[in-house]
Amino acid sequence: MTFALTGARIFDGTNMLEGRAVVVQDGTILAVPHERDLGAGIKRRAVTGLLAPGFIDVQVNGGGGIMFNDVRSAEGLRLIAAAHRKYGTTGLLPTFITDTREKMAEAVEAMRGALASHVPGVLGIHVEGPFINPKRKGVHNAAFMRAMEEEDFDILSSLKEGRTLVTLAPECNSMEFIARLSAAGVLVCAGHTASDYDTVMEAIRHGLRGFTHLYNAMPPLAGREPGPVGAALNNRDTWCGIIVDGYHVSDAALRLAVAAKGTERMMLVTDAMAVTGTSMKTFDLHGRTIYRKDGKLSTEDGTLAGSDLDMATAVRNSVERLGLALPDVLRMASFVPAAFLRLDHELGRIAPGYRADFVLLDEGLHVQDTWIGGEGLL
Repeated sequence: MTFALTGARIFDGTNMLEGRAVVVQDGTILAVPHERDLGAGIKRRAVTGLLAPGFIDVQVNGGGGIMFNDVRSAEGLRLIAAAHRKYGTTGLLPTFITDTREKMAEAVEAMRGALASHVPGVLGIHVEGPFINPKRKGVHNAAFMRAMEEEDFDILSSLKEGRTLVTLAPECNSMEFIARLSAAGVLVCAGHTASDYDTVMEAIRHGLRGFTHLYNAMPPLAGREPGPVGAALNNRDTWCGIIVDGYHVSDAALRLAVAAKGTERMMLVTDAMAVTGTSMKTFDLHGRTIYRKDGKLSTEDGTLAGSDLDMATAVRNSVERLGLALPDVLRMASFVPAAFLRLDHELGRIAPGYRADFVLLDEGLHVQDTWIGGEGLL
């Protein structure tokens, strides 16, 4: 079936367009013509607001009341994705954090099932730990942390559909494993690391692709010890995830990072937990109670535990708090993560041949509607 969305201002991934329509056929964008050039017989749906590529979040620990670690099933992944869709996220990597090898294997198997059953929005899995440094553990459970072994590699390289992202500490794992994962198509990021600059740069030469929640769970940038932050900002070929919630990183530090690296490889992430899309005030994480208050998630001692953030709020914060231009921010929420995932040939733009994944925003950048593969447009 062929139909057209009309009436909205359109951000196509590069430019703001006025007076255009988006023609969709079988879940794929067919054309973005002037509305006046639409054929008289084509079915239309009029919408009001800003139509942009759907948001893509590569770090989502949970949502809809559950954590991926606790509900390792295709149905659990469906619930998490549905919770985030309300906030404009049309593509995501559910994130399995530090735990046992057995549960990690179960999480990968759950993702295999979700991809086979085409759960809307699910693009693959993010495995964050256990191959990280206990010195920078954050809220992760140090009891499960260890160096990668051959059995782990087999599990992490086994998902042939979708994308697999692994966050690890370069100093705690062999460069051989980083190179082998990269060669197998796995995306490797540095995170929860105490590494020095030279080790991170060596990891980049072996295939390290990016940095998980830049600044957080890593040493601060220093004049004689630039560390992971210095490596991230000094290398134009890597991507950085940033959490723009006012708690994880100061606005000033985020503006400095963007000034150093540009927006082209900075991607917004949420690091969201079970509370997204719910009124929950607490939840359990590895036997510890996590408290939700004033847009912040933390343990009783104040340790940050993921974020109480959604992608639409991250977009608003990036415009209002960081002062970034809206087109740049929308790219950071869509095309940049699509490029990181090597999916920028099909996601992150409103252009012919791309999947019809859209978010409709009002003037305040609040979500009015979302579509994945054109579903529900008529």
